[in-house]
Amino acid sequence: MPTTRLLLTTDTHIPRRARLLPEPLLAAISAADVVVHAGDWVDEATLDLFTARARRLVAVYGNNDGPELRARLPEVARADVDGLRLAVVHETGAAAGRERRCAARFPDTDLLVFGHSHIPWDTTAPGGLRLLNPGSPTDRRSQPQHTYMTADVTDGVLTDVRLVAL
Repeated sequence: MPTTRLLLTTDTHIPRRARLLPEPLLAAISAADVVVHAGDWVDEATLDLFTARARRLVAVYGNNDGPELRARLPEVARADVDGLRLAVVHETGAAAGRERRCAARFPDTDLLVFGHSHIPWDTTAPGGLRLLNPGSPTDRRSQPQHTYMTADVTDGVLTDVRLVAL
């Protein structure tokens, strides 16, 4: 079975935190087979740009997204990516106990992509649920760099997860 290339991003906050998306992120969107965005778009033009560039987009709204974006996007998205059971949500609550809470909330999921904190996160819950937060490509907050993630899916297995610094 061929490998599916994923691009994971969240918290783009256009135009509040940046006027434009970084060029390397735009190139990565076009190169990916599946693009995942975990919310806080802020403006519809960014969603339109992702929709136009991505081969397949799996996305949710975040707490900073207004009624127009909420009308177009779900709070939780689920997708099958070549046998990998993917879920996307913006907020997962406090870091303490996150794995346990998310494993209980998403029992039939292999990978949960989330955002909100702007802090990259990569852990695995007991039972095997992988939790990934790609950080933010436009608002690094307390982090040293702006980031997004890439990964591969082969035969339903997530491999080669990479945090990409901008």
